[in-house]
Amino acid sequence: MDPVRNPYSPGAGRKPAALVGRDKALKAWATSIERTRIGRTDQPVILYGLRGVGKTVLLSEFRRNAAKRDWIVAQIEAGAGKTLRELVGEALYAPLADIARASAGKRLLKAIKTALSFKASYDTNGIWSFGLDLDGTPGGGADTGILDTDLKKLIHDLAEAAEEEGVGLAILIDEAQDLDPAELITLCTVAHAAAQDNWAVLFGFAGLPSLPRILAEAKSYAERFEYFKIEQIEEDVVSEALSIPAAQEDATWDDEAIELVVAASGRYPYFLQQFGQETWNVASGPNIRAAEAQLGILQGYNQLDNGFFRARWDRATPAEQAYLRAMAPDGDAGSSSGEVAGRMNKKPKSLGPTRANLISKGLVYAPEHGVVAFTVPGMADFIGRQIDP
Repeated sequence: MDPVRNPYSPGAGRKPAALVGRDKALKAWATSIERTRIGRTDQPVILYGLRGVGKTVLLSEFRRNAAKRDWIVAQIEAGAGKTLRELVGEALYAPLADIARASAGKRLLKAIKTALSFKASYDTNGIWSFGLDLDGTPGGGADTGILDTDLKKLIHDLAEAAEEEGVGLAILIDEAQDLDPAELITLCTVAHAAAQDNWAVLFGFAGLPSLPRILAEAKSYAERFEYFKIEQIEEDVVSEALSIPAAQEDATWDDEAIELVVAASGRYPYFLQQFGQETWNVASGPNIRAAEAQLGILQGYNQLDNGFFRARWDRATPAEQAYLRAMAPDGDAGSSSGEVAGRMNKKPKSLGPTRANLISKGLVYAPEHGVVAFTVPGMADFIGRQIDP
């Protein structure tokens, strides 16, 4: 069929044509927005799970939902070689530039002046003005160099400005597990203060399965945040991820074709999109058949092996790849660090740096003490398809 009209879109953070099976998290976020509107704010919403399950898609949907209500929204991705201070500051420039005006209320003008001081705290050469003369306007003070103090001042003043505008402020952070521990502590502290005093701000974090533990270690009260474990799409709605986009293009799937793709994907959203895309491209007509699905799955695996999996495998050094190979026999369930060391004929302590590097690169995580697991579903099978060195 026409590849131009292909409704499936594999890719990091790309919104699918049909976002199914995520109603609980979306409803929780929508409820929090409405509660903020009437002056009742909520704890941060935390999305955690393996790669490829759609956490970034959900976080971006949070952003779109807030933006539709004219909220001030900043979405960032941690671990991009910049500090939290820099990421938040730069992400706020565009939304503030959109609402900056000479006729703005006192709180908004104050918040803009505070944002300018926050910018100066990490970039003495950069100049923001928003075209406003803020001489005599109260505000500023977010340039002490102490992150806790500066970020709290910034968020507080922005939340007050948002409330004055009849909206709210949303701070959304992807790959949150990659933040520096001190940055996580600061975020937890600010979020806690915001919830206690009903600031018009909502926080949303997304990260790997280790994120709840990392947050709890940063601040014990983070255990009271609202957590959503994002996993495979539920069996009762997973077929809709394929059938709804096809119907929008006047196409259909045979039941057997859908069953084949769903089974091959493990109900993981990224893989559904990949197999759906390849099957669409090989299908000859508007009714997608089982034989076409089988071919699409084969081509989809080829794309995944050469892109999604390969990109991660190639980030590992030979020593790290040897460690990953020793994990592979256990599949996606996780491996005992001692068992991995035994397979490599090494002492567990000697593999500590290798394990730490793999965690730092986001290739594995530690679901519990003494256990490691792949961050990507299907990685063990991919490793099994590789030729031993």
